[in-house]
Amino acid sequence: MKSITKIALAGIALAFTAGTAFAATAAENWENSCASCHGADGKAQTKQGKKLKVRDYTDPAVQAEMKDDTMLKAILEGYVQNGKTTMKGFKDELSEDEAKDLVKFIRELKP
Repeated sequence: MKSITKIALAGIALAFTAGTAFAATAAENWENSCASCHGADGKAQTKQGKKLKVRDYTDPAVQAEMKDDTMLKAILEGYVQNGKTTMKGFKDELSEDEAKDLVKFIRELKP
């Protein structure tokens, strides 16, 4: 009976470590979910970024205006401007910790 318990615990531990081993980094999440509009460098000089008038996250003035909690909410819930959704939310694709890591990533884009 003890060996079955040990095997079950080992299986749970393996499943936990496997799940965390495959968590994407903030840079990977940025590339996969954000760069098509915001640009790989955060300058928003993409076709979609220009169309949506996305702000340049490398601009210190833009960075100063942005609040971490507002960015976190936008990442998870999306962004609506003038009644139109201009950015979908990623709460079904990113954990809150991954979204917080993206906020940190954005903060590191300014020179």
